Amino acid sequence: MSGSFKVLALGGDHIGPEVVAAGLQVLRQTADQFGVPVEVEEDLLGGASWDLHGTFCTDAVVAKARAADAILVGAVGGPEWDSIRIDGPITETDGLTRLRIELDVYNALRPARAWPALLHRTPYRWEVVEGVDLLVVRENSGGIYYGEPRGREMLSDGQVRAYEISEYRTSEVERIARCAFEAARGRRGHVTSLDKSNVMESGKLWRETVERIGRDEYPDVELHHLLMDYALFAVARAPRNFDVLLGDNLFGDLISDLIAVVSGSLGMLPSATLPSAARAGGPVKGGLYEPTHGSAPDISGQGIANPIGAILSVAMMFEYGFGCPAAARAIEGSVDSVLNAGLAPPDLGGTADTGTVTQAVLDSLGSRAS
Repeated sequence: MSGSFKVLALGGDHIGPEVVAAGLQVLRQTADQFGVPVEVEEDLLGGASWDLHGTFCTDAVVAKARAADAILVGAVGGPEWDSIRIDGPITETDGLTRLRIELDVYNALRPARAWPALLHRTPYRWEVVEGVDLLVVRENSGGIYYGEPRGREMLSDGQVRAYEISEYRTSEVERIARCAFEAARGRRGHVTSLDKSNVMESGKLWRETVERIGRDEYPDVELHHLLMDYALFAVARAPRNFDVLLGDNLFGDLISDLIAVVSGSLGMLPSATLPSAARAGGPVKGGLYEPTHGSAPDISGQGIANPIGAILSVAMMFEYGFGCPAAARAIEGSVDSVLNAGLAPPDLGGTADTGTVTQAVLDSLGSRAS
């Protein structure tokens, strides 16, 4: 491309800025090593934005995100802002949600792998978890999280009724199904679609549509359907039996936290949320890259947050946002080397702080420079 890739960094709240800062260090060094020109701009999102601007996501941040090639995001939220209630859609009360809707980043890719050095940090026998490599493809701009109408009302008997609607249209299911099948073609060729088609109309549409797309457009990919409640058991029991897990916004959210078990901690999990299917060689403009863990107010400011989820999100940025898979593999290899050397933050049973883990990854990256 001509010019530089523009990256918008939004630190978020509590440990969000701490891990985003680590990710930016890795981003800049990797960009230098691989000759990928990048320009980074930083701004606020979530509670930090509310405290300064009185809104969880400003119009200016939305405009910057629209112009960016990639957005690196930290977790948002915390008890300081939980009681704030604003009339209107959820995009008014959650800045990250607004960004997702404004950018229409519907294709959330959430990988989890069994790292050899962390097998002892999982509840599994090594022969059950060794070699596990999972990818959740989560529909991320529809479903019950964003459905309207939603709200609360006081009933005549004094009770409060709270409600939201779960809604999907055929086109929304079609496009995320294609993303899952495309991802499976580049992996082991197996998609497991999750739904509650036994009790939910949106689930029936989901299953019918995924089945049709798989049959008509991806006959080379093996497709299975599981009811979500059973899927939680099946994936937890034998994770090696699965490859790509396709879910709607709610079920994809749930299953992506579950699969963190194979990696030893939620702090290990990255994500890329894209406005299209991932393309081999990319780049895909306008994706959000973020660790899947929360803002962890209990450890905020202590310097002990695990930066690896953010660092691996940067690896996904190089692969999908910049079309540079070699840089992504170098970052992943450096993380693997650091873990194999026994360096780990507290959530992985170690004592290394955020800065120490980040510097070790940077050192390993530097040793890979040609």
